Amino acid sequence: MSIATTDTKRRALGKGLDSLLPRIPGNATAAPVHVPTPVEAEGGKPREIAIDEIDRNPFQTRTHMDEAELAELAASITANGVVQPVLVRPLASGRYQLIAGERRWRASQLAGKKTIPAILRQVSDEQALEITIVENLQRADLNPMEQARAFERLSREFHMTQEQIATRTGKDRVSVSNYMRLLSMPETVQKLVESGTLTFGHAKVLLGLKLHPDFEKTAQRVSNLSLSVRQTETLVQAILFPEKATKEAKPEIPVDPNVKEVEEQLQRVLGLKVHIEDKKGRGRVIIEYADLADFDGLLEQLAGEKA
Repeated sequence: MSIATTDTKRRALGKGLDSLLPRIPGNATAAPVHVPTPVEAEGGKPREIAIDEIDRNPFQTRTHMDEAELAELAASITANGVVQPVLVRPLASGRYQLIAGERRWRASQLAGKKTIPAILRQVSDEQALEITIVENLQRADLNPMEQARAFERLSREFHMTQEQIATRTGKDRVSVSNYMRLLSMPETVQKLVESGTLTFGHAKVLLGLKLHPDFEKTAQRVSNLSLSVRQTETLVQAILFPEKATKEAKPEIPVDPNVKEVEEQLQRVLGLKVHIEDKKGRGRVIIEYADLADFDGLLEQLAGEKA
């Protein structure tokens, strides 16, 4: 993928929701259409709408909202009002359906507000779902499973390819594919990822055991032991290739106490891991560095001056 293409996709998240929303002229309350409508960049004027006339967004991809954070937002709304209007679309029944801003809507309810500032837009079901996903991605990341289900819904309900989903949401196609793969994991493992016990990185590594009978058992072990992603990789490789893991380990060579003391002195001076291999007075000194900054610092110390 070219740099230009990648930049275009990244900018998709910075365009703002208004670029996805066609504007309703005047006080139109027509029923929502079910085909994409032309998009206008110009925003509409907010109006106060009764909170109890607004229905929840059926396309909401977020399944969990932190109650403490919601209470904090409600307290802020009580003190300062709703700073940013929510987005709604009119229904044929005369009611409104929330498109974006569920946290503000729910917090306003907690705050006892009767009305909420809202901008009306006429959008299709497809646009409503897209806008919901993009809004969540812009404001606070969905957890990996919520993202996976959102992408799967775009694929299933609107027959989008992974490339189309990537373009619409500003994600890389490979990332979309990796998220959707999470849905092939057992439900127990999905819950570990959804709760944050396992990260997206852990899940990608564990997917290497997708067809292995110990998939769930291994995922639970990683969770219980709080293994890092690197440790999980080692564990998965040991399960997939047990013959390598069971090879007899090389016997440890006793380290001369004097050599060990010198190792420790060098490590204190250099701030890096040092290993000395000594055989009857001959050998080598191995200095490990984690990145170029460590390497540059080592050169400066060895040269006795800055480059």
